Amino acid sequence: MNRPDGRALDAHRPVEMILGFHRNAEGSVLYRAGRTVVLCTASVDPTVPAWMMGKGGGWLTAEYQMHPRSSPTRREPRDGRGKAPSGRTQEIQRLIGRSLRAAVDLKQLGEQTIAIDCDILEADGGTRTASITAGFVALALALDRLRASGALKGPVLRDQVAAISVGHLPGGLALDLVYTEDSAARVDMNVVATAVGSIVEVQATAEDEAIPRTELDSMIDLALAGVASLASAQHRALADAGVDLSALFQTDHWRVA
Repeated sequence: MNRPDGRALDAHRPVEMILGFHRNAEGSVLYRAGRTVVLCTASVDPTVPAWMMGKGGGWLTAEYQMHPRSSPTRREPRDGRGKAPSGRTQEIQRLIGRSLRAAVDLKQLGEQTIAIDCDILEADGGTRTASITAGFVALALALDRLRASGALKGPVLRDQVAAISVGHLPGGLALDLVYTEDSAARVDMNVVATAVGSIVEVQATAEDEAIPRTELDSMIDLALAGVASLASAQHRALADAGVDLSALFQTDHWRVA
């Protein structure tokens, strides 16, 4: 099977990360996976939602937005400017929030909120998975700044999280789908997992004929290999930026792929 960008079926797109791209945010990364580009920022607010006040714990939330020209074919109106957030937008930002909260011990964060903003600058499939993978990097940068300033009670990370898609295509199972593959897949699956293979969330639907359980299991195995590779890329990028992930992890949780 020939893929649109020439990759092997089990290869994810080349990943590039520019950390600290956004100078105002406590953590930021410009993340490129092939022709999908996302800017993720992590902003720290020294308060928590009203329903959490006085409980000693923190919160993490996420927002997701498509840039008006993220699509090559047309300009899309921005959500919130005469257009309420779509159901898709709300679903994706909830996924990002859930995924990154799984990585953090919120009780150790203290009464402060970290907001992850994911802006899709260019879209060629895999925008939600790219947002989660990039979001973790932005989160780690913000947490490292909080640790250095003494604003954390102690190590707060429980897991290193990344995400990737897998598709059931006519030529076989394929990792990290571009848009044309995504739209043609018999099954398109998004997998959020940790660096060592624990699953946070799986989203999958058969668009046509149902598939056997064995093929679903094979798709998850392929996704976990992809997540492990992305987690290594996260680790290298953070290390190059001077961030020691092990210093952010709780001792009994620190593991790398």
